[in-house]
Amino acid sequence: MLRAVARVAPALALVLAASACTTSRPATQSEPSTPPASTARHRAPASEATSEPSDTSTSMNLRLTVNGHQVDAILNDSAAARDLAELLPLTLDMEDFHRTERISYPPRELDTTGAPAASNPKAGDLAYYAPWGNLAFFYHDGDHSPGLVVLGRLTEPGDIDRLATAERIRIEVSA
Repeated sequence: MLRAVARVAPALALVLAASACTTSRPATQSEPSTPPASTARHRAPASEATSEPSDTSTSMNLRLTVNGHQVDAILNDSAAARDLAELLPLTLDMEDFHRTERISYPPRELDTTGAPAASNPKAGDLAYYAPWGNLAFFYHDGDHSPGLVVLGRLTEPGDIDRLATAERIRIEVSA
């Protein structure tokens, strides 16, 4: 009997540990989009791979309209960035999250194929937080975030402060 328990116990412990590390997106957009606790952003990653904002970029230049001002950005070469580009133009109502980023939900989830398990966002980064399905526009450096995929960044550092008070952002392809 003790041998049977000894063989089952490690498998049971693994199942319990895996189920304790899941987080889900809020059920509807009518609920507040600000998560109830910041710990939800720090799930255990699928692997230890992390990414810094990518300097590699496609020819996809963006024009953001933030509080009536034109701001330029560029997308990196990732599946999620290309998927976002297919949704453009977009106008998003923004909310503040932890005095670090402005967030909003695109009309659908983005393809994160090939994305790193986590990112270390910097001020000026445009990102997608896969567990909740939201876009994030960082106006301060963020914490190491499992599930965060950096999509691109603002091209002018002086424009970062505009993100802090953005109520609505329009994103479109720039020529």
